[in-house]
Amino acid sequence: MSASATARRLAAVALTAGALVSVISLPASAADHARPERPKVQISDVQYDSPGWDDRSNRSLNREWVEITNTARRSVNLDGWTLEDEDGHTYAFDHYRLEGRATVRIHTGYGRDTDTDLYQDRRHYVWDNRSDTATLRNDHGRFIDDDSWGHHRHGGGHHHGGRHHR
Repeated sequence: MSASATARRLAAVALTAGALVSVISLPASAADHARPERPKVQISDVQYDSPGWDDRSNRSLNREWVEITNTARRSVNLDGWTLEDEDGHTYAFDHYRLEGRATVRIHTGYGRDTDTDLYQDRRHYVWDNRSDTATLRNDHGRFIDDDSWGHHRHGGGHHHGGRHHR
């Protein structure tokens, strides 16, 4: 084999190896690009014990609430998402979009829905003062977050999404 043929073969091997290295490293460099922001919706606060007398007045019912916060920049369509207590009382979000870095408060009683306040339109309290769990699920029924207090199925204390809260 001549020296020039050997040089050509070595060059071809080097080019092939270089091409393979660049193909193999392609996914790593693609991972460096910014990914679309994933929604980060969570239960941020719960007022499970309505201040004052529990007299079932609409005012008292509406002082019992759960806050849901979107910590991401992009808005999230909550249509079909649910908020549920341990007894199965379920509130379903209907045609509601939570803006980025915003919070909505879901009250137990009656009221006029706004961007920042939604109402379950119930005549009875939902959240147990001694112990309960508020669970948020998306429109496919997948667990998103929960917040627990008192003695409940997760153990004692206040629980929030797998970590203690407050």
